[in-house]
Amino acid sequence: MLLETIHQPSDLRGLDYEQLDELAGEIRDFIVRSVADNSGHLGSNLGAVELTLALHRVFDSPTDAILWDTGHQAYVHKIITGRREGFANLRQAGGLSGYPNRAESEHDLVENSHASTILSYAHGLAVARDLGTSPVQQIVAVIGDGSMTGGMAYEALNNLGHSGRNVIIVLNDNGRSYAPTVSHLSGSLTRIRLNPVYMRRQRKLEKVVGDLPIVGKVGERGIDALKAAVREYLQPVEFFEALGVRYVGPVDGHDIEGLEVALRNAAEFDLPIVVHVLTQKGRGYGPAEDDDEKHLHDAPVFDPIVGPPKTVLTGYTQAFAEAIIKEAEHRPNLVAITAAMTGPTGLLPFEERFPDRCFDVGIAEQHAVTSAAGMAIGGLRPVVAIYSTFLNRAWDQVVYDVAMHGLPVVFCLDRAGVTGPDGPSHHGIYDMALLTKVPGMTVLAPSSAQELQAMLHDALELCDGPVAIRYPRGQARQVLDHEVGVGLSARRAREGDGAVCLIGVGKMLAAAEKAASVLTAEGIECTVWDPRCVRPLDPAMITDAARHRLVVTAEDGIREGGVGSLIADAVTTACGGAIARVVTLGLPTAFLPHGNADLILAGLGLDAEGIAAAVRLHVG
Repeated sequence: MLLETIHQPSDLRGLDYEQLDELAGEIRDFIVRSVADNSGHLGSNLGAVELTLALHRVFDSPTDAILWDTGHQAYVHKIITGRREGFANLRQAGGLSGYPNRAESEHDLVENSHASTILSYAHGLAVARDLGTSPVQQIVAVIGDGSMTGGMAYEALNNLGHSGRNVIIVLNDNGRSYAPTVSHLSGSLTRIRLNPVYMRRQRKLEKVVGDLPIVGKVGERGIDALKAAVREYLQPVEFFEALGVRYVGPVDGHDIEGLEVALRNAAEFDLPIVVHVLTQKGRGYGPAEDDDEKHLHDAPVFDPIVGPPKTVLTGYTQAFAEAIIKEAEHRPNLVAITAAMTGPTGLLPFEERFPDRCFDVGIAEQHAVTSAAGMAIGGLRPVVAIYSTFLNRAWDQVVYDVAMHGLPVVFCLDRAGVTGPDGPSHHGIYDMALLTKVPGMTVLAPSSAQELQAMLHDALELCDGPVAIRYPRGQARQVLDHEVGVGLSARRAREGDGAVCLIGVGKMLAAAEKAASVLTAEGIECTVWDPRCVRPLDPAMITDAARHRLVVTAEDGIREGGVGSLIADAVTTACGGAIARVVTLGLPTAFLPHGNADLILAGLGLDAEGIAAAVRLHVG
């Protein structure tokens, strides 16, 4: 197999185009098998095979910097740069990261898994190169898969054009991000070219003209010239060039020879230039090509012969999906906003039921939050469904556009806590420490699917200011009605004798209850509280905790400045200023690696055994 002969980018340069096409097919088969075995991002990588081969044939990485936006499309890049064998442990603990990783290879300059940032990196690196502090020569920034819906990309484009610095921008236009891209620009660039009637007629005309004797070749060139003229008339070349960025394209992103010509030509310019490349997300794998929603953007472990099973909502995401529809049926002013995550956050059923009340703004979290603020000012009740880690990108908007105005925006934060295989950029570990410091913010942490549904109702019914409900990825506990709390009050899940009080925040309640059972068998009685609302804390819970000789808190957010520290301060105050014995368990202030979420938590002492061990250490 050709793939087995590729250990570094220079190995590509001795291949002819027929061999490169063969290699592209082998790479697609390899990626499908690797993702089938380990889970991961599929569609975006299948669409970027020929583009990546062309980039590494034209440019000399790492002397030339190839930078990736939405780093989940860099699997092919990793294969070419000597990491093929690492795919056996893709996204597993201690194994290959699913994103570019500076620790893995000198070919990875940026660990980029959030979108719309790479042009800013490229601008900064170009400044360093031009001022003589970086040895990098050519700088190539690959942006696409929806990243051009993010405002930061346009800020960087404006600065690149103004500076005139030499950066090659490859716009990988597959018309999508996670799902169909929300972008007028992307639509206007692709609408005509992707019309099947137009494409069939174009191919038929090209064949007829090409078969004409004597004048066939001239006729083909004439059609190409006509198409170029139509592009110049119909497409927004002016958009880029008005910013001082030259534009060329579109180029067939699956034609390696054509890509190489375009990239080499772009490298001759001494100014910023966009090479617009058309690719097909999921190309070459039937189940991905047939997936209308997301072209198998990501996939769980699956049988590569039949493809992944149809995505089914589970756990807390399913509970949220059901709850928001139920609330919307009785609240005509309820609207939902998300940032290119309609499917993953559970809003697709809501969108189908209430299409005029669901807004996907693309990869633009800042706009999503401030738009929600405007909706709230206008009398609507907006629910912003977003991953915990992505809310970090809109921190300023949460504080000054929503909270400072006291607006009733509900933030539903999926994937809170340690998320697992996507690694440090996707662990949602900051939300509680940050949001509990926002004036007027109510922060809720459900410990079960039923709690989440009750909390969404209460957030809309009881709160006239901002509310955040944060919940983890994966399965949700199912509980009976009497195990669901009320309003903003905490719930005592187990009553002890005053020796030890365990407070398990959200997901950690289950571990606290299990630890209590283990300790009871050892003769250590434990009271267990589910705080439910971590800001403001329930005074009744604090008063009860203060009567115990030892209080242990556990949360799946950062410990420093987290909920545990708030509880410790409150318990100390309730004790009349006496120093209370409060042990706070939480995550370290560190970038946690990828791996199984439960194993990561266990390794940090955030499971039943870890909580029990903390009690044994401090009880007495």
